[in-house]
Formats: sequence, structure tokens, C-alpha cells
Amino acid sequence: MKEILDIVLRECGFVRRNPVYLLSFLVFPLLCVVFFTSLMAAGQPEDMPVGVVDLDNSSVSRSIVRRLDAMQTSRVVAHYPSVSDARQAVQRGEIYAFLYIPEGLKRDMLSSRQPRLSFYYSNTSLTAGALLYRDMKTVTTLASAAVGQATLSAKGLTARETMAFLQPVALDAHFLNNPFVNYNVYLSTILVPGCIMLFVMLLTAYTIGSELKHRTANQLLSMAGGSVLKAVFSKLLLHTVLFLFVMYAHYYVLYGILHFPHSGSVAYMLALGLLTVLAGQGFGLLTFAVVPSMRLSMSVCSLLSVLSFSMTGAAFPVFSMDAPLEALAWIFPLRHYWMIYSLNIFNGYPLADTWQYFAMLLLFAILPLLFIRRLRRIFLTFVYTA
Repeated sequence: MKEILDIVLRECGFVRRNPVYLLSFLVFPLLCVVFFTSLMAAGQPEDMPVGVVDLDNSSVSRSIVRRLDAMQTSRVVAHYPSVSDARQAVQRGEIYAFLYIPEGLKRDMLSSRQPRLSFYYSNTSLTAGALLYRDMKTVTTLASAAVGQATLSAKGLTARETMAFLQPVALDAHFLNNPFVNYNVYLSTILVPGCIMLFVMLLTAYTIGSELKHRTANQLLSMAGGSVLKAVFSKLLLHTVLFLFVMYAHYYVLYGILHFPHSGSVAYMLALGLLTVLAGQGFGLLTFAVVPSMRLSMSVCSLLSVLSFSMTGAAFPVFSMDAPLEALAWIFPLRHYWMIYSLNIFNGYPLADTWQYFAMLLLFAILPLLFIRRLRRIFLTFVYTA
């Protein structure tokens, strides 16, 4: 225990003298928590700019435009004389979408000629495109239903008979665990842990590589009594505690302050946070053991961490990817974090449904044990080159 305590105190001195540690341990991770949670504080984008090309300029077309402007996520900011002008506004980034109302809309609707409304939207931003598509489709559907309702009412049908004709099947949609469709709940819960795991991997590779860079690896081994396992464990112990503080502070902000919905127990959160930090450190240490260069190992950790955001399945389901990519997703620790969070914490499923993901995080944490001899040889014989 004295050897472990001496190495921990030695590491405290390194952390105190090197500002990189303070920035990576606390400042940058906490900034990520504040940035992502405040960026999507509204839950959904609101009042996104859209345009209108109204060639009919009738009471019916103006009513459609007013309904579109009243939607939560849409705001009509401009009227354009032609489709070409509206298209150029989309290309310039002034609006995300526009609604095209042809000439003679009211006349064709009253004479049952089935006029056509067109809407154009940019999918350069997937979220903006999907939400505005939903708004414009809803507005045009409501306009069609309003004409049908007026026609059926004129024929003597009651309101109930009219609704049964216009909407024979009524849909009752329920969004489980996130009824307000808050994008902050969906995104911050994976982006922030992904950033924290990135810092864990980078700092693990950096702190081990710095021993070689400053030629202090032999001193570290000597303080650990020649045990590489004790040396690495003692050196990373302080890192583990500080990153656990950041991870649990992130959980407190999400569930204690912002009141994100969750169905999992506190024990699941504590276990998931601990396994996430240990898996990130194990992955960083494994990378350094395979690529014993501080610069290259940090580059590999950065590359895999960035790729893991796409391979988690949070944005695009893994089972819809090609078979090689679906198999490759298992090598990313963030993928297993996301599965445990989405199943146990978000949806409240029992632990038995995610045991394989817990096992994978534990495997990442203990996998460097297979490379202990290689790490010892690296500490004793490797010569650092810039």
C-alpha cells in the first residue's frame, strides 16, 4: 500500500504541474456537459425559417400560410414571386424550405379538380428537413380535410359522420419515456459520455507515453517494486477517481437538474459510469501497448473515438448497417455504453437483457492484462523518438 500511495502522490505532482491534466480531467469534460445540454435546451428546434410562393393569393391560400406560420417549428419569413427565387434562397441558406401554392388553388378546390400543393425542403440538415417536412405535410393535409369537411357538412352529414369519413382510423400515438420528443434527451445522453470517454482514452495514452518521453519509466517501475501491474494501477488510480467525478457530475446534471426521464436505478448508473471509465482506460492502455508511441497511440484513440459516435447505433441503427460494419461495432466501447443506457436506464429493462454489453465493457477494462509482459518490455527497453 505504501508503494501505491507513493505513486499516487507522485502522479498528483504531475497533475499539479502540467495544465494538460487539469484541462482534460475537469475543464473540457465539464464544458462538454454545459455546451451540449444548453445547445439543445429548447428540446426541439423552433421557428425555423421557411418561405412561401403563393401564386393564388386567395383566402384559402392565406389560411394555409397562417397555419404553417403557427406551427411550433416553422416560421414564415418571406414570400417569393417564383419557385426559382425561393430555390435560390434555400441555396443561400436563408430558408430551409418553402411551400408552393399554384394559381387557381381555391377555384380548383371548390370545383373538385384536385389541385396540387408542393413543398420543397433541404435535407442538408437532417433534423431541420425532417421537422419542416412534417409541418408542411400536416398543413397541406389539414387544408384538404377542411375542404372535405365543408363539403360533407353542406350535404347534411353530422360532425361525427364527417370525421368518420375523413379519418376512418384514428391514430393514438404515444412516445415511450420521452413524450415531448426532446432531442436533448436523445443526443446529450450519448454525445457527452462519448466526449468523456475520448478524454479518458487520450489521457491514458498520454500519461503512460509521458513516462517514456521523460525517461521516468524505470523510476516508476522501481517505485512499484518492479511490478508493471502495480505501477500502471497506481498511476491510473487518480485518473479513475477524477473521471468518475466528471461522469457522475454529468449524471447529476442530466437527471438531478435537467430531470431527464429515466427508468433505471441509481445502482445501474453508478455501475455504468465506473465500467465506462475503466473500459476507456483499458482501451487507451491496450492501444499504447500495441502502438508504443504517445503520438501514434493518441491518434489511434482519437480516430476510434470519433468513429464510435457513428457506430453506437444512436443515429443510425447498427442492425441496418452492412454485416462487416455490424460486426465491427463490437470493438467500440461507446456502443456498449449506449446499449446499456438505452435498455436499462432509459427503458428500464432488466439487467439480464444487457449482460453481454456489461461483459464487453469489463473485457475492455481487463484486456490490457494480456499485454503486461509487453508493457514491461516497453518500459525497460523502448527508446522514445519525437
